[in-house]
Amino acid sequence: MTPARAGFVPQVLLIPAIVGLALLVLPLAALVARVDWPTLWADVSSPEALSALLLSLGTGAVATTACVLVGVPLALVIARSGPRLAAVLRAVVTVPLVLPPMVGGVALLFLFGRTSWLGGVLGEWGLRIPFTTTAVVLAQTFVALPFLVLALEGSLRTTGTGYEQAAAALGAGRWTILGRVTLPLASPGLVAGIVLCFARAIGEFGATALFAGNSPGVTQTMPLAIYTAFNGAGVSQGTAVALALLLLVTAIAVLLLVRAWRPGSPR
Repeated sequence: MTPARAGFVPQVLLIPAIVGLALLVLPLAALVARVDWPTLWADVSSPEALSALLLSLGTGAVATTACVLVGVPLALVIARSGPRLAAVLRAVVTVPLVLPPMVGGVALLFLFGRTSWLGGVLGEWGLRIPFTTTAVVLAQTFVALPFLVLALEGSLRTTGTGYEQAAAALGAGRWTILGRVTLPLASPGLVAGIVLCFARAIGEFGATALFAGNSPGVTQTMPLAIYTAFNGAGVSQGTAVALALLLLVTAIAVLLLVRAWRPGSPR
């Protein structure tokens, strides 16, 4: 580092910094080293792996769509609310980020289970949510929604309301302002939120395991298939490692996409 960029940070701190970096990089390197490259395609394309992969992608896409439908209005409400109300709403949205995923699964089970009031009403209509593919989507939506809301809300607050007021002064209606001014200006945050939301959805494990179960072809997503394999059932460990590598590649791709959509990011 150049002196100007390094500032006045004590050089001895470079040692724990390297240790911290190693703690992040070495486990991932160990994962990549365990991949059986000659059989990688066969592992990923096995029927069990494809079932988990397609289920993860399908439910992740549906969950992301649900997050967009409810998350964009919620982000708009937070961004345009007063400071106190916005702080309260932001705190509520943040809870799933700090909540242990297992607790989220238990909460969903208590809400939609047969013994709950809502589960009882749905049961009278012949609808059963827990341990179904729908439960996977709900669990993914619960844990992924904050990523979209917070990313978009931050972008909306940054852009402010000046252009909206100018458009309104020129006679534009509310929906026109939303579609042609507000959301286009906040598009970097919206795209980043959608990408992060999808990545979090397909990587969800804890809430899905408790609320949806681990039924192959129905609720067994990629994280659950990996967990099951390393407990001696389901897909082979070679397939589990291949799926883990696929999730790692997806995470890296997500980071690159988010970085590319940041305002002023280097191309």
